[in-house]
Amino acid sequence: MSNVLSALAELPKTGTAAALCTIIRAKGSTPRKEGCKMLVYASGSIVGTIGGGEVEGRVIEEALESIESGERKIRTYDLINPDKGDPGICGGTLEVFIDPLTQPQDLIVVGGGHVGKAIVYLAKWLGFRVILSDDREDFCSPNFVPGADEYIHCSLEELSSKIEFSPQSVIILATRNNQVDIRGLPELLAAQSAYIGVISSRRRWKLTEEELLENGIKKKDLDRIHAPIGLDIKAETPEEIALSIMAEVFQVVRGGSGKSLS
Repeated sequence: MSNVLSALAELPKTGTAAALCTIIRAKGSTPRKEGCKMLVYASGSIVGTIGGGEVEGRVIEEALESIESGERKIRTYDLINPDKGDPGICGGTLEVFIDPLTQPQDLIVVGGGHVGKAIVYLAKWLGFRVILSDDREDFCSPNFVPGADEYIHCSLEELSSKIEFSPQSVIILATRNNQVDIRGLPELLAAQSAYIGVISSRRRWKLTEEELLENGIKKKDLDRIHAPIGLDIKAETPEEIALSIMAEVFQVVRGGSGKSLS
């Protein structure tokens, strides 16, 4: 049990998708009893066991489906007659509660300057699992930018090989110049994400877009990028800019209009 609990404690730190499977009823002869737990990761690997054999294999399959759908469920397994499709012959019955564990949404900030630092702080406060990346080591540390869950010192071109992006990932580029964006955006556009935004003036983004098109990036792919980034709230300070950016992230990800409610 202790190894399962230890693995559970690590999930918020890593952002790994998983489902916790717990035997809630065991009647008759069964390989494990009530309270036994098994953690199933999205990769199919497990920590702990509910008894092994075919019944465990079926629970793993159900758990993987729950991770995908987010559905909690209880499944009953008779271990009596394999000829009737039962996953065992022990003679008892198991009920297993399968609980997919929702992890914080990943938000990746590229660039640890003034605005990047403010975005890290605000995104963490809003409940995201925040990853900070910068190719400058001094700008990518908890001493300089406190509060991130993970720090990845690498070039923007290398980032896709170091992070497992998902369809829920939010990517914000707060880089120091458009040459960094031009070199790294092709790799990011090939990755899964819910949102990609680039801090930029209109002129800087126009020049960036033109160069990316010349380099063979398709217009439809560039249209996925939000640039200049953020909602128009007349933001000036790094903190105000971070607020405008995070407001746009929620608008896009949750399908809001961005209009005043009054």
